[in-house]
Amino acid sequence: MATERHYSPLDRLLLQADTAMRTLLPFSGQPARPSPAIIQPDATLDEQQTRHIAGLMRINHTGEVCAQALYQGQALTAKLPEVRKAMEHAAEEEIDHLAWCEQRIRQLNSHPSVLNPLFYGMSFGIGALAGLVSDKVSLGFVAATEHQVCKHLDEHLEQLPQEDEKSRAILEQMRVDEEQHAESALEAGGYRFPAPVRFGMSLLAKVMTKSTYRI
Repeated sequence: MATERHYSPLDRLLLQADTAMRTLLPFSGQPARPSPAIIQPDATLDEQQTRHIAGLMRINHTGEVCAQALYQGQALTAKLPEVRKAMEHAAEEEIDHLAWCEQRIRQLNSHPSVLNPLFYGMSFGIGALAGLVSDKVSLGFVAATEHQVCKHLDEHLEQLPQEDEKSRAILEQMRVDEEQHAESALEAGGYRFPAPVRFGMSLLAKVMTKSTYRI
């Protein structure tokens, strides 16, 4: 029977540092699944369309950076081993999204947001604090965050030019995965946040989307 490996505080700190570097450094995240975009045809896009799509994908990439940091912060302070494992597993799945978005941004001759380190640090702190409060709150925060991400994805899918099938394929698969993460968090006992808290989270999300669209 396989035994569970126990990590020391130093081990966990080094693992967190490794994850942060793989999240923030260019081309560091290696997806477990190929990008849904690879089987889609190239589209002829004008300069304005290309800039707009790159801005949308930059927002989504930063959103995945935040998700990585959130999950890692929660995993660090989670009280139950099964909750910690769930957070770490979700973070691994988000690596796919991170890599897909970066690949698409590069294809559009653009770059990820320079604000990613700032948002990573903020999200890591929020995740760690949520985990310190309780696993129930931590899981609830995951669900609320993922529902907010799904809302952004829906908005971006509506804004994409019809001919950009590559970006659309990526966002549609992300939408499926994020909804599953949200439902899994609630099924695991996550707290359903009241409307005022969700509204506050949406305001913070708007700060991120407005700032990362261009830089």
